[in-house]
Amino acid sequence: MDDLLVLYAGEWWTEDRTPAAVVGLARVLTDQTYLALILDVIVAPAHRGRGLGRLLIETILAEPGLQAVRSIELVCQPESIPFYERCGFSASVGRSGLMRRTADPRLGAPAAREPAAGESDD
Repeated sequence: MDDLLVLYAGEWWTEDRTPAAVVGLARVLTDQTYLALILDVIVAPAHRGRGLGRLLIETILAEPGLQAVRSIELVCQPESIPFYERCGFSASVGRSGLMRRTADPRLGAPAAREPAAGESDD
């Protein structure tokens, strides 16, 4: 993050700004038509409880490029579900599910499963 702040410090649009710490961020991936996916909504621990997370979500939802998107989804930890429900999201996602392929053991070991009856394994 320090490298990012140094990089930004040399830009014309930061000339009249006092260097500050990043206290929150969020990422959004979208096709601007059907789906937007919100990832990594993070607020620094010292700044939590001040409404910054809600401000990040509200700012994302107000983004003009997302107004025509049919579905805005997000990935979060189970303990964050009540917060996102208060922001208008639902844990009911129909038949959708999250799948992962990773070599990072911190993200959970991939579960091996046998194909169900009638299901091909190729």
